[in-house]
Amino acid sequence: MSTSTPSYQLPGPPNIARSMRKDRRTGAIPGLHYRPAVPADPEKAAEIDCRLESWARELDLFPRAWHGDFSGFQFGRAVVLQHPGGLDLERLTAAGKLLLAENVVDSCYCEEDEGRGGERRGLGGRLIMGQSALDPYHGIPELEEEWREGMRADGPLRSYHFALTDYAAFATPSQTDRFVHDMARLHMGYLAEAAWMETRYVPRVWEYLVMRQFNNFRPCLSLVDAVDGYELPEQVYARPEIQRITALACNATTIVNDLYSFTKELASDPTHLNLPQVVAANDRRGLKTAYLKSVEIHNRIMEAFEEESAVLSATSPLVERYALGLAAWVSGNHEWHATNTHRYHLPDYW
Repeated sequence: MSTSTPSYQLPGPPNIARSMRKDRRTGAIPGLHYRPAVPADPEKAAEIDCRLESWARELDLFPRAWHGDFSGFQFGRAVVLQHPGGLDLERLTAAGKLLLAENVVDSCYCEEDEGRGGERRGLGGRLIMGQSALDPYHGIPELEEEWREGMRADGPLRSYHFALTDYAAFATPSQTDRFVHDMARLHMGYLAEAAWMETRYVPRVWEYLVMRQFNNFRPCLSLVDAVDGYELPEQVYARPEIQRITALACNATTIVNDLYSFTKELASDPTHLNLPQVVAANDRRGLKTAYLKSVEIHNRIMEAFEEESAVLSATSPLVERYALGLAAWVSGNHEWHATNTHRYHLPDYW
């Protein structure tokens, strides 16, 4: 794959971002194909938020200045929406800890515009240490102890290590290993995006979507059976058709994130890669046309997920339960994006 910069450029100049910021349009994206989510119990969401904040303070994961961001993210509401079949508060809280940890690592290691130390340069070295917080080092005792000290010395690494420890307490070894491998996929996606940004490479649309199939919500969807209190056996989970509906669900919900994050990203960093920006650069069209085409791409992926899930669900009650869990996560995540006005608002394209 060539890494030279194509002749086209990302089209979003700062003046467009400023004009979008004035119009705080919220709610669901017109024309977007989605299913309604099971409403979140506000008391349950508040209890999970309380537990997560106590856990984060106990581990000293972030400074008090981040409190507003923590509250605005609505971690508790997110996991209650995404896992309506969650067996109990302990499992929902564990899902919230993993979600929080992933965001701490992303903010502190990857996102340069967050002002929290993230940097594309040298990202691979930081992420391999992050992966080792999930997939432990094994060697001679004195070096293992040095590794443990290194894990304890860094907030993002502590968040990964202790969040996975709590998840593994109720998940099976196979479910835990599944999650660890999906986190490696996520880290590979982080590295691809960082490399493109560093070299100012504007990918083709298919290349961008390949990257987003790795840099996406898959680790979160890896949890659906464990959080709901059962296991989709590894020999079933590994089947190509199960992997395909899993990937389709992850890809659809990741494009949802691109669409709802669009104006926020354009305002803070006009060169940030997202699907509408990449479509606009490749088609040499305006952002409005590219945004609406991106909605269409999402809808086609979402329809493929629903159609193929229905066929597979008819073959087995266990597969049906898993497919319904994926669909519930996708619906809940859409609802969280569409209603989280602290973080998201829409462009005036309709």
